[in-house]
Amino acid sequence: MRSQEAHRIGRVGWLRAAVLGANDGIVSTASLVLGVATSHASHSGVVVAGVAGLVAGAMSMAAGEYVSVHSQVDTERAELDMERTELKTDNKGEHKELAAIYVERGLDPALAKQVAQQLMVHDALEAHARDELGITTTNKARPIQAALASAASFAVGAALPLGVAAMAPDTKLLYLVAGTSLLFLAGLGALAARVGGARVLAGALRVTFWGALAMAVTAGVGALFGAAA
Repeated sequence: MRSQEAHRIGRVGWLRAAVLGANDGIVSTASLVLGVATSHASHSGVVVAGVAGLVAGAMSMAAGEYVSVHSQVDTERAELDMERTELKTDNKGEHKELAAIYVERGLDPALAKQVAQQLMVHDALEAHARDELGITTTNKARPIQAALASAASFAVGAALPLGVAAMAPDTKLLYLVAGTSLLFLAGLGALAARVGGARVLAGALRVTFWGALAMAVTAGVGALFGAAA
C-alpha cells in the first residue's frame, strides 16, 4: 500500500483563481466606490455603481478565466494528439526520447532504457505526457472550475467593500471603505499564503500594498474629475 502524502500543489488551480477573483473583487469594487464617492456623487449613486461593478466584474472574471484556461486545454490536447501520432509512426524513436529524458534526470542509460520500456508498456501516452510535456492530473487545466471559482470569489470579495459602503454614513464613507478594504486585503493575502504554504506576512503585505495603490490612484482620479465637473 502506498502512503498518500498531502501536498499543496494540488490546490494551485483553484487557489490561484479564487485568490485572483477575491483580490480583484475587493480592489476593483473598493476603488470604484472611492472614485465615485470622491467625485461628490450621492450615497445611492455610490452604492449603485458598486453593485454594477460587482455584477459586471463577476461575469467578466468568469468569462476571462474560462477563455484563458480553455486556451491551455486546447494546447494540451494538441500536444497529446501529436504524441499519439508520433507513438504510432515512430514508437522506437519515442522510446529513445523517453529514455534520454531519464538519463538527463540521473539514471544510467541501461536503467533509463528499462524504465522507459516498462512505462511505455503500461501507458505510453501518459508517460510522455508527464515526463516530456509536463502534463499531469494535478496541473491539468480545468476551465469550468477556474471560471466558477473566479466568479464566486470575485462576488464575495466585492460584497465586502460594497456592504461597508452601503452601511457607512456619508461623512465617513471614504475612510471606512478604504480602511476596511485594506484589512480585507491583508486577510486575503495572509489566508492565501497560509493555504499555499508561503510566508503569511509577505503575502499579506504584497496584496495590501498593491490594493492600496490602486485605491489611491482611483480616488485621486475621481477627485480630479469631480472638481473639474
